[in-house]
Formats: sequence, structure tokens, C-alpha cells
Amino acid sequence: MEELIAKRYIKAIKKSSDTDSMQNMALIFSTIAESFNNPKFLQIINNPDVSRDQKSEILLAAVKSANSKDVENLIKLLAEHNRINIIPTLAEVLRKDIATTSKNYSGFIYSDSGIDTKTIEDLSSGLGKKFDSTISLELVKSDFNGIKVDVQDLGIEISFSKSRINSQMIEHIIKAI
Repeated sequence: MEELIAKRYIKAIKKSSDTDSMQNMALIFSTIAESFNNPKFLQIINNPDVSRDQKSEILLAAVKSANSKDVENLIKLLAEHNRINIIPTLAEVLRKDIATTSKNYSGFIYSDSGIDTKTIEDLSSGLGKKFDSTISLELVKSDFNGIKVDVQDLGIEISFSKSRINSQMIEHIIKAI
């Protein structure tokens, strides 16, 4: 539900903003969204004794240095309609929208072993060519016994498990005998 509401706000913002201001707005809202991980901040935002105007003033003070009327107006609008809690969702939808528009995506490579930067660059460029976009991949050490490439925004997940490859080789050898 929050995502649908956030998409409506993003659609309205896109009509009146250029790419640079959208990226600036995404940075601002992602920073505010991180504040929602702080329990003390959440306690203030969810407190019914704190008025909408006070909540709005807190958020406006946080973004004052950005000097963006669009951001300030959006925060005032969210506070007026009692939708401050959708800011994290708004930040995520805005990030995804910018990634889709600019065709710049980021993803992760999960593996239990190290992978050199040349291989990561080759994977990034290969996937980028396949999906006609720019994809940057980052290695994450995990306990996955193989390699798994995950680009969430494109819905791509490719995995090669060592144990599965071994079992398929054994099956193939058994069939050959």
C-alpha cells in the first residue's frame, strides 16, 4: 500500500523535476530514511502527542541545508496528510525509478571464495550488454558454496552451486557407465 502511495508522489515529482534534482532528492530522502532506523527518532515520529506541524518542523530542519523547495514542499505535504512514515518507501521507490530511467543498476556477487576485480568487471559488462544497461557489482563474502549474482532491481538472480555441479557430474558419469 505504501509503495503505491509513494509511486503517486514520485510520478508527480517527475513531471516537475529534471534528472539532477531527482537524484538530489533521492539522496536527501535516503538520508532521512536512515533516520527511521533510529528507535528514538521513530518514537518521536510515532508519538501521537507530537503534532503534525512539529514533526514537519523536525524533518524540515533536517533538510534545511539542502536548500530545496521541492523537498520542503513534499515534506510539508506528507506531514499534512499524515504520511511521514512512508518516507523510507518513498526513498526506495525513488531510487528504483532513477535506476530504471538511467539504466544504472547495482547488484551483489555472493561467494565463499574471493573473486578478482577483473572477473567482477567482466560479469558486470556481460550482464550490462545482455540487459542494455550499466550494472555495477560488488562482492559480498558469504557461506554460499559457489557463486550467486543478484541484481534486485532487474529481477536477476544467477547461481552456480559447487555441490549441484558435482552431483550433476556424478549422475552424468553414472549414466555413461
